[in-house]
Amino acid sequence: MEPISLARGVPAPECLALEELADCARAAIERDGATALNYGPAGGYAPLRDWIADRHRVEPERVVLTNGSLQGFRFFAELLSPTGTVIVEAPTYDRPLKILDELEAEVICIPLDEEPAVDGGAFLYTIPTFQNPTGRTLSRDRRKHLANLAKEALLVLEDDPYGLVRFDGKPEPTVFELARGENVVYSSSFSKTVAPGLRVGYLVLPVALADKVVAAATASYITPALLSQATVYEFLRRGNLEPNLERINGLLRARRDAMVSALERHLPEATWTVPEGGYFVWVELPPGILASDLRAEGVTFVPGSDFFCGPGGENAIRLAFSYESPSAIEEGVRRLASAVRAAIVLSRAA
Repeated sequence: MEPISLARGVPAPECLALEELADCARAAIERDGATALNYGPAGGYAPLRDWIADRHRVEPERVVLTNGSLQGFRFFAELLSPTGTVIVEAPTYDRPLKILDELEAEVICIPLDEEPAVDGGAFLYTIPTFQNPTGRTLSRDRRKHLANLAKEALLVLEDDPYGLVRFDGKPEPTVFELARGENVVYSSSFSKTVAPGLRVGYLVLPVALADKVVAAATASYITPALLSQATVYEFLRRGNLEPNLERINGLLRARRDAMVSALERHLPEATWTVPEGGYFVWVELPPGILASDLRAEGVTFVPGSDFFCGPGGENAIRLAFSYESPSAIEEGVRRLASAVRAAIVLSRAA
């Protein structure tokens, strides 16, 4: 039986612009190899910092490039989590939860459906657009609430890796934009829009915090991966981002549609999100069925409980549609549905 992965949020191979990126890497070396292949500033490759700063309408010194956005989160959390409580959504991306646990940070989980009403703390971590794991997107009113919260009481870290991976609907302004950058740190990467293996993420921070993150980066490595950053810059400089997004989003839209259609056909007893973009569908299993009950042969998925800092998500699973082909997604959901029905039979017999 061929294994099918509905677990990790990995782009399908055809989402990667292999030939163009190879040419961009060669051009980056030919144009600026003396810089890209040498030691350099911990804040990252200057032309790419300038490009990001222009896109977000900030000064370049507010931009810090990192080895993927998760490394940026670690630097940020190491600096701020000792100063107070960290507030996260429930559910939320599991990797930051693991980092906060390693740091022994005090963490409060607030359900996605609740508005945070807090006074003080270290920071609030949110993924407002095509959230990992649920695929949900916060309304403009909820975003305004977070922006106002940032202005009044609490530093907000807005993680936005999926915002440009949109299939339907119109984009809402980011919390960073609504707050005009005041007390909101914006995090993103080129993993979903260009290629994850290049490991180019970034933070947009207040200057004082940016200096501290750069100091943390300096203490962690002598120099960043400047060649990867220069390759991404060359890709952007050529005007490739928008056509690449159109291509990627078309490929992923077909996979999202395949997953939703397969769930409708094979697992109508469950409920699920229909995300307008991103990588994930959040599935609530039929009543009484736990993710731990499922034995889906040849199919991997992530239990919903992995995305909570306490109890929660036991009857839910996260399914990624980003990697497998539409036909493999159909087969994977069919196998998963068989496992759910087997679990239902066992629960009734107990």
